[in-house]
Amino acid sequence: MTFSLKLWGVRGSTPTPGPSTLRYGGETTSFEIRAGDDIVLIDCGSGARNLGGELHARPPRAFDMFFTHTHLDHICGLPFFTPAYDDRFAIKAWAGHLAGSSCLMDIICRIMSPPIFPVAANSLRAVSFASFRPGGPLPRDGEIALSTVALSHPGGATGYRLEHGGKSICIITDHEHGDPEIDRAVRRFVEGADVMIYDAMFTDEEYPRFTGWGHSTWQKGVELALEAGVARPVLFHHDPRRSDDALDAIAEQAARRHPGALVGREGMVLTP
Repeated sequence: MTFSLKLWGVRGSTPTPGPSTLRYGGETTSFEIRAGDDIVLIDCGSGARNLGGELHARPPRAFDMFFTHTHLDHICGLPFFTPAYDDRFAIKAWAGHLAGSSCLMDIICRIMSPPIFPVAANSLRAVSFASFRPGGPLPRDGEIALSTVALSHPGGATGYRLEHGGKSICIITDHEHGDPEIDRAVRRFVEGADVMIYDAMFTDEEYPRFTGWGHSTWQKGVELALEAGVARPVLFHHDPRRSDDALDAIAEQAARRHPGALVGREGMVLTP
């Protein structure tokens, strides 16, 4: 049974269509993880529109959708995710960062209400919403086991570790390094992972101008991978200003430091 991860959107903050982002892609965060018939989606940024079209063309099914957090670039695809409107599907949407201050349905209602959007959130007939507190395993039906960790990001965020058949995929976005307690927890969480998606919004040179914005650097991602024995760090959440040529240069530097390092591309499929 193949365990795989597909990247449907790799850009951070806002979609960035245009000639300078053709090779790596301009859609925002959306992941599809599969093990046989079991599907887990993480985040529903603009990349989820194309993912939804592909899923909608297949036989209806049930699956889980987990949000790292609910900033707009991670949820803006949900109003355009066609399976969510089709009650032949059953989609359980989860968030772990809200800590009782709000609920996931409330957040979605904010972006799907006039005058912001013409279709109300209650039109998402296939979706039910749930919350959890990060920091341990999250029981679910299916082949893929899932555990969680709290990340450092304004308003909170959740990292995910997905495991199947002795292989593991970690999703660490959006996250800012620098809090010793959280950094230790994240290091333990990703220890020995086969694949680690990591928030590489900035470079070390840029980072001092953006301290507190909730993002990390590609250098910190590679460093974490080396320390924690991660086989394949995948640099992700690309700055919307970052061109394909600039990402090529980062890919070359990262691969020199860690032979397994990759820069995430839209459409990339990884098999641990």
